[in-house]
Amino acid sequence: MATVRQALGTFGEDRVVQDCHCPRCKRKKTLVRLPPNFKCADIICDFCGYLAQVKACSAKRLDRLPKSILGAAWGPQLERMQAAIYFPLFVVVVAPTADYSIFYLAADLQKPEMFKPRKPLSETARRAGWQGFIYDMESVEDRAVRLR
Repeated sequence: MATVRQALGTFGEDRVVQDCHCPRCKRKKTLVRLPPNFKCADIICDFCGYLAQVKACSAKRLDRLPKSILGAAWGPQLERMQAAIYFPLFVVVVAPTADYSIFYLAADLQKPEMFKPRKPLSETARRAGWQGFIYDMESVEDRAVRLR
């Protein structure tokens, strides 16, 4: 059974797949979800191969991005940043009413400062030593576009 956070993530990915066109080839209904735990990407265009990350979060206001969003594993993200590889980001903001908005941040508008590493998990944690990161959306809020 999925956790609340996993269900929110699945909802966000489903909304992007259903509501958005591929930003590269502009085709409708070509975005599909990648398998769970695919590193640094959640959707792919089955026509042109475009890859993107999707993050979903809860918020009361749908008209603006949250200040920060939980990312995934820091290691793979850092490696890609060092290689100057950034994935476009869709942010799905979900209100308590289940209404939602979708924001888009292109890869070329991202900057390293928006990725903030978190403290590694303690030695007593189930995944001891694992380190995640946080997207600092305040640093790029003027660069994101609201799609829905």
